[in-house]
Amino acid sequence: MERTIRILMAKPGLDGHDRGVKVVSRALRDAGFEVIYTGLRHTPEQIVNAAIEEDVDAVGLSLLSGAHNALFPRVIELLRERNAGDVLVFGGGVIPEADIPGLLEAGVAAIFTPGTPTSQIVKFLRENIK
Repeated sequence: MERTIRILMAKPGLDGHDRGVKVVSRALRDAGFEVIYTGLRHTPEQIVNAAIEEDVDAVGLSLLSGAHNALFPRVIELLRERNAGDVLVFGGGVIPEADIPGLLEAGVAAIFTPGTPTSQIVKFLRENIK
């Protein structure tokens, strides 16, 4: 029996807008993933603790506040410190194109900006989660 892929969806920082993360979470659920949504305004430490407790395969970070260059790499750093560096981290939200290369270099597996079809996110996760 094949194990269901588990995804933690999170909103780091003070960002209070959650429509996009809810749309993506529902699409992932409908595609057969098990989705855990942490809700709004969590610290990177809280997100990593939840990821480890829930034994997830991936963490999806959604951010509109502009703090992605600090918060996304911090989540990756904390996962590595906790021996969970194999957890795939992907992100989305209002992220300037100029910031994407730096996020990818920091270890974010993919960035999905507004307008990305949810089917593309599903396909990416299926192809990249071991």
